[in-house]
Formats: sequence, structure tokens, C-alpha cells
Amino acid sequence: MDWEALVSEAVRVCEAGIRAGQSPFAAVIARRDGAIVSAEHNTVRASCDPTAHAEVNAIRAAARVAGSINLSGLVMFTTCEPCPMCAAAIHWARIDEVAWGATIADAEAGGFHELSLPCAEVYRIGGSGVRVAAGVGRARCAALFAQWKAGPHPKPY
Repeated sequence: MDWEALVSEAVRVCEAGIRAGQSPFAAVIARRDGAIVSAEHNTVRASCDPTAHAEVNAIRAAARVAGSINLSGLVMFTTCEPCPMCAAAIHWARIDEVAWGATIADAEAGGFHELSLPCAEVYRIGGSGVRVAAGVGRARCAALFAQWKAGPHPKPY
């Protein structure tokens, strides 16, 4: 999978979310040929919903497009390593592979109170077949935290 186009789209969507006053997270779901099915940013604050992480929003949108909760055959790129809730949602949606840029440590340095349970470990413990690719576009994605902190709405949760 050539992740570069998905990294670029996720960064673009994340920057739009930052401008809208949301936190610096975005996720893109695509087919293996690179065709984007959904691209969403975090809307926790806007929706007053602590589960409205970018990954969950992207899964919801992709499921509507697919007309199914089974998203097998699709891949996800997310700007930051998925939290345990998002890792589980990715598994339950049957997404084949997830790649991410920034790490849990990057999110913590950005001011977010993360659960320090790596996504790959969630899948290992749970016996999930979801494949992972860590650190894809990390520098570009980690830079989103600084961009967010410099913006008008830097409110971590």
C-alpha cells in the first residue's frame, strides 16, 4: 500500500478540524487501490461526544457508504496511533490494516491524556488479525500537535 496520498489527505482533514476548533486527529479509510471511502477529523468537542474520535467518525462514514458494518478489504490511515477504543472499533469493523503517523507519546506531549496501551498490543492481546504499520508520515503528523497548540482552540481532554 502506498500510504503517502492517505497521509496527505489525513493531514488536510486534520488541519480543517483544527481550524474548526477540534483536536488534532484525523483518519482516512480507503480501498487498496487508494480510492478514499471516508476522511474525518475528531469532533469530540463539537458533538459533545467523547467517542467521536476521528477513527470512529471515519468508520461510521465508511459503513454508511458501504451500506454494511463489514469494512473488510479496506485500510485506515490515522494521524495518531489509535487509542484502545478506536483499535477495538477498527477490529470490529473488520478493517484489514491500520497505519498511523504520530505515537501515543506524541499525543501525550501534545497535552492529551492517553491510555498507554499500544494499538499493536491491543490486537496481540485480543487475537486480532488487523495488520499495523506504525510511524507512517510521523513527522508530518506529529507536527499537527504544534500547529494545534499555536491555534485559537488548544483545549486537550
